[in-house]
Amino acid sequence: MVRTPATIDVFNAIADAHRREILDVLVGGEMPVGAIVDEIAISQPQVSKHLRVLSQIGLVRCRAVGRHRLYRLNPSCLRPLHEWAAKYESLQNGRLDRLDDYLTELQHPHSHGNTNQQGET
Repeated sequence: MVRTPATIDVFNAIADAHRREILDVLVGGEMPVGAIVDEIAISQPQVSKHLRVLSQIGLVRCRAVGRHRLYRLNPSCLRPLHEWAAKYESLQNGRLDRLDDYLTELQHPHSHGNTNQQGET
């Protein structure tokens, strides 16, 4: 059975929950594999496998310090995801703005209409 590589794009790379966990851990800063393993509940070989995928797509960078490899997040590679999500964010913001207008109208029902309604019969 031939598997489609997860490194086609950022969307496929972050489709895996463990990879997202690794990215979440790396938001805190650069760290070695052992520290990442300590933070999440999967084995060192599995973490290394996921780091390899994230590195291939560019989401994670690695540098050697002596015998250790330190991994860090490369957030600029998340740009395609951010651009895609931005369309939906603006849609949601428009809905929230309309909800805010509606709630304001409910709180102040006389502010948009006739302001002198007290003495009228």
